[in-house]
Amino acid sequence: MNDEMKKCLILIALLLGVIAKAQQFDINADLRARFENRNGYGTLKPDAERAASFISQRTRLIFNYSFKNLKLVVSPQNVRTWGDVLTNSKDDIGSSFHEAFGEITMNEKFAFKVGRQEINYDDARIFGNVDWAMQARSHDAFLLKFTPNASNKIHFGVAYNANKETNFEENYALNQYKSLQYVWYNGVFKQFMVSALLLNNGMPYLVGTEEKVDYSQTLGSRLVYKKGNLNIDGAAYLQTGKLADNTVNANYFSANINYKASTHFNTNIGFERLSGKDQNDTSTDVKSFNPLYGTNHKFNGYMDYFYVGNHANSVGLTDVYATLGYEKNKFSAKLTPHYFASAATIYKAGEKQNSHLGTELDFTLAYKMYDYVTIDAGFSQMFATTSMEVLKGGNKNAGNNWAFLSIKINPNLFSYKSEPKPQ
Repeated sequence: MNDEMKKCLILIALLLGVIAKAQQFDINADLRARFENRNGYGTLKPDAERAASFISQRTRLIFNYSFKNLKLVVSPQNVRTWGDVLTNSKDDIGSSFHEAFGEITMNEKFAFKVGRQEINYDDARIFGNVDWAMQARSHDAFLLKFTPNASNKIHFGVAYNANKETNFEENYALNQYKSLQYVWYNGVFKQFMVSALLLNNGMPYLVGTEEKVDYSQTLGSRLVYKKGNLNIDGAAYLQTGKLADNTVNANYFSANINYKASTHFNTNIGFERLSGKDQNDTSTDVKSFNPLYGTNHKFNGYMDYFYVGNHANSVGLTDVYATLGYEKNKFSAKLTPHYFASAATIYKAGEKQNSHLGTELDFTLAYKMYDYVTIDAGFSQMFATTSMEVLKGGNKNAGNNWAFLSIKINPNLFSYKSEPKPQ
């Protein structure tokens, strides 16, 4: 039994020990296993490469304890690829805590939350929990919540990262922010909902051996209009400030029209534009928009050619898409074509290339077998252009598709709620 597993068992014992005093205590499980066949996923497949197949798994427990004005959430998880350790191994490499936070409600308007936590806002474009990834995403942060009334809320969050406890300053070794601060506002006004975000993001970089931190700012707003079966939303963000002593000047725009055509059919049409930098631009300015901590798999096609660990500081993207969705009883299906183009100019040997990068077709199915068991499957095909080859390499005619099959099991394992004592 490794140290992480011992810690998890000790934690379980401690949490079970407080049940008698708890107003409410729940234990939920999240187990999911996903088979993938990657044949040009994330980038065009080179001729010499063959498709990859594997099964990944998340195993997560969520302990949720509430008493008076206190809420505690602790969520240990193990993330693995089937076969990544020997069948008789004593060690496991994928254990961690996805969340471990406490939340204190001070009064009806103010509360704060501290610890490892998901930060998830609006459509998850700038801040999201990346739940598609087995490990997902969470932050070590402090969050102050202000709710002046039922229609308005303001969140203020801060984070500051270090390698470990030290007696003297040392350079931050991880490839992520050193510190960040943000303010998020959300207001609901009849058929309209408006959100605004201001994020100050501090990224470390080295000048020789000395660490410096530059701050870039992401600021913008999202507007949603709902009436009957119609849902329209749009968003705009600007990025400014500095990154590794380079000036940042980037932007983002999106718009969507969603319409529920009937009881079983939903339709959507929309676009996104993330600014980029011309490949013949010799300036050091950063002109490519970065969606930072968003759930990027949700956007720009399920084959993750853009902004999922790639396409940073590149030519940007214009994505025009439409969706036809069907849902009846326990079954649902969705078909989404994407038209991709670069937002800035691509060059090859000094010659300007067509901005059209390709078309992706995403098809997904889902079946809810039981309340706590869901089966998902999907197939995606990329029809790439020569410009995509110039941008990413590989062969546009090499097939370039991706398929998955997953099962999600999310039962409630235990629930306890004490009855208030009679006065």
